[in-house]
Amino acid sequence: ETVRDLLAPKQKEPQHLKINNNEVVGNLLVEATSREEVMKILKIAQSKRCIRATNSNADSSRSHMVFTIHFHVSSTSGSHRSGKLHICDLAGSERLGKSGANAVVGSNLMKETKNINSSLSVLSNVIEKLQRGDKNVPFRESKLTMLLQNSLGGNSKTLAVVCCNPLESHFHESLCSLRFADKVNKVDLKAAANFVC
Repeated sequence: ETVRDLLAPKQKEPQHLKINNNEVVGNLLVEATSREEVMKILKIAQSKRCIRATNSNADSSRSHMVFTIHFHVSSTSGSHRSGKLHICDLAGSERLGKSGANAVVGSNLMKETKNINSSLSVLSNVIEKLQRGDKNVPFRESKLTMLLQNSLGGNSKTLAVVCCNPLESHFHESLCSLRFADKVNKVDLKAAANFVC
């Protein structure tokens, strides 16, 4: 797995970032003061995301994207609140044979598919262990779960939105996606009692 900064200027060799204390180290932080500015930044990141055609999808995301918003709110009474919101667009799980990713041995498409499936498997395992209340949750087995650790456990709220394909030929993938969302919704997080929307 590699972590790339989609907001960084284009370089000949992409910089592979590290994760430390559930934060990406060395990525570009951009300040925004309005919803419009946030959406503009998100569109820039989305436009730099890796997309390739597969037999299953003409515009297949070849990676997960995590867009993190750090926010600070001050009230007229002088109180201050800070928080973090991860917006994750997870690439869908693919079967190598169906997507055609295994057609060229050693291709980037095959490697990307394996990395996507591996990180989704770890995420699913983490969620199952959180459901059971296990003390040892394998967050460190994937960079995705390391990054999302604070959002999946402790003082947080998590919401899953699933996009399913209505075609019968994609029934298996849609069913897997719905089962995954069902797992996410069953995780009991200790959301902040003093958090007011």
